[in-house]
Amino acid sequence: MGPVPADPKAGQRFADPQGDDETKPDDESADQYAPGERPPKQAAPAPEAPGLNAPGSAKKKAAEAPKDKEALLAELYAHLAKAPDAGQAAEISKTIEGLWLHSGSDTIGVLMRRGMQAVNEQRNDLALKMFDTVVELAPDYAEGWSRRAFVYYLQNDTEHAVGDLRRALALDPNHYKALDGLARILRESGQKKSALRAYQQLLRINPYAEGAKQAESELSVEVEGQGI
Repeated sequence: MGPVPADPKAGQRFADPQGDDETKPDDESADQYAPGERPPKQAAPAPEAPGLNAPGSAKKKAAEAPKDKEALLAELYAHLAKAPDAGQAAEISKTIEGLWLHSGSDTIGVLMRRGMQAVNEQRNDLALKMFDTVVELAPDYAEGWSRRAFVYYLQNDTEHAVGDLRRALALDPNHYKALDGLARILRESGQKKSALRAYQQLLRINPYAEGAKQAESELSVEVEGQGI
């Protein structure tokens, strides 16, 4: 991981690993927040079911708790990479992000809800404890690592944030929120060539990732002549 930015809350920040498919513990809808904004005001429990706007057979499957999460995610990632426009990409992303929250464990679900609620309340120390327990109990659960990385970032601990983001990506190479977070931190810490490669990979997975195309274009200019 590169050097720690002087102020992690200044400038462009990476988005909450979940996005806009989160809900309160009482199932009320929560608003998505974009990079540069503060964390959302509402919690994000593991949903009862992902979004229902996935294309083709994935749409029908996602209406129920997935029996084969990896296979369904692979299908949705393939659709996302070929999405014809931002609107369809957003609908597919909503379904994907709902599936990310499915851990298959009630205990992990409770811990995730408590951790996300703590983040929303800016109680980052408590959130970190919740996500520490998540990754200890479920080390193969990518969303736990991604969520803990976000808390580390809020605490200006980019070294541990990058470590967790890389762990999430090792478990799910298509986890575009983790990749977006990694790309942003690399850019903020001056690792332009590595950030450029991360954004290029992000765009292959999610061509409509917010701000990614602009960042990729700007970094391409900045590293021109340096070799990528």
